[in-house]
Amino acid sequence: MNTKNVLLLIIAFAAGAFTAAALIADDDRPAGIEVLTTDENAKLGLPFSEAVRLGNTLYVSGQIGVAPGSLELAPGGIKEETRQTMENIRAVLERYGSSMDQVAKCTVFLKDMNEWPLMNEAYVDSFGSHRPARSAFGASGLALNGRVEIDCIAYVD
Repeated sequence: MNTKNVLLLIIAFAAGAFTAAALIADDDRPAGIEVLTTDENAKLGLPFSEAVRLGNTLYVSGQIGVAPGSLELAPGGIKEETRQTMENIRAVLERYGSSMDQVAKCTVFLKDMNEWPLMNEAYVDSFGSHRPARSAFGASGLALNGRVEIDCIAYVD
């Protein structure tokens, strides 16, 4: 790399560092990031928020198939866990000004990829004709020994 390129790289890095430093709020969180959670979820002592809002984008934390306010998985297997997971996502979206129709992207984590077809049945029912972009991964284990976890990114009016 020649001297001119090194100098340009240093200037670009310094400008980026200045911009990043200008965004940091007093609480060490970048300005504009709103961390969202309920008192009920805070009482569970989980080390993450329900969602984070940045501008008109809502990032919903991974949801699993537990009843709201509990750490007990829905009985009945992958379809029931997925239904509960999707209801949890719906509740978070609506609580913070969005909806299932405004979801742009989901990521699905499955304990067993062989359950992908059954998970899909419950997943599709939750969205109706809306089809957000999606990725699905097999995992060696999920929180609370769940069978499915889903996070999403949605638009907020």
